[in-house]
Amino acid sequence: MDRWNGKVAIVTGVSSGIGEKIAVGLVKHSVKVVGLARREDRLQKLSVKLGKDHFYGIQCDMCKEEDILQAFKWVEKELGGANILVNNAAFLSLNLLMDTPTAEYYKTIETNVIAPTICAREFLQSIKKRNTCGHIVNINSIAGHFAEAIHVPVGMYAASKYAVTALCSELRHEIIAANLNVKVTSISPGLVRTEMVQDFIANLDVRTLEPEDIADSAIYAIGTPERVEIHEITIIPHGTPIVDLNSSLQTKQ
Repeated sequence: MDRWNGKVAIVTGVSSGIGEKIAVGLVKHSVKVVGLARREDRLQKLSVKLGKDHFYGIQCDMCKEEDILQAFKWVEKELGGANILVNNAAFLSLNLLMDTPTAEYYKTIETNVIAPTICAREFLQSIKKRNTCGHIVNINSIAGHFAEAIHVPVGMYAASKYAVTALCSELRHEIIAANLNVKVTSISPGLVRTEMVQDFIANLDVRTLEPEDIADSAIYAIGTPERVEIHEITIIPHGTPIVDLNSSLQTKQ
């Protein structure tokens, strides 16, 4: 991680769970973190915890392009631009597709696909302009690779995460074509104990991962030597077959 000492990282969905743990891990390695999230009170608490010279919270609705663009402009103006982007913000609706309002479809796609794409575009344009190196980490999901193994309703979530898998490939192709020195890593966890799913798993006997497990993997990927690019990291709870990830959930319904 020494090569990133004093550099800037943008982390979305930073107010809790995986995003918060990634922010903490980056700051421990002397990376300045700009955290994007909707909940201003959480951003303020994290700023106090990590230090105002190490963490900069920006209130940002990932479904609003103007918020995202404003945040990236601020980073460019005040901090000279970022070298690390972690697309972590996500939305999950545990409803059947056939019962879900159209507005919820859009919210899922806007948060999970459009927002990280906008962030990647702004990040790469900044990298190109500054002729520097960078790393994009997209927090994906097992749902973006093995939807057939998930036996509970997740609405548009799996479809959106399959799009993230394709997004990573497209970004990598374009980066190579543009001769940019930027890595792209997809991290695909199984069930993680976060606020997004806490009500769902509260009364279930099911193995889960913790947010710090995913954060540790992100820090590992970011910290690899320049010659190494981690394409994909798949993380599942120990003892859970990847092809039957949620069979225990199915039996509880």
